Amino acid sequence: MKYGIVIENAGANYSAYVPDLPGCIATGETLAEVKREIRDAILFHIEGLKDDGEPVPGPSSILEYVETA
Repeated sequence: MKYGIVIENAGANYSAYVPDLPGCIATGETLAEVKREIRDAILFHIEGLKDDGEPVPGPSSILEYVETA
């Protein structure tokens, strides 16, 4: 599956979250690191849901950019 992620610049590092998987977050010092960490977090999150017998939400978020000027 392919989940959309949101990456935010947090000043000294980056943070990321997955809108379709509440509570699935990661941080990293660089963009490359936060991307690796969120990928691992997604896999871990899904594994935990399955282990707990919970349904795994499929990707449903639509990610778009909006131009303002």
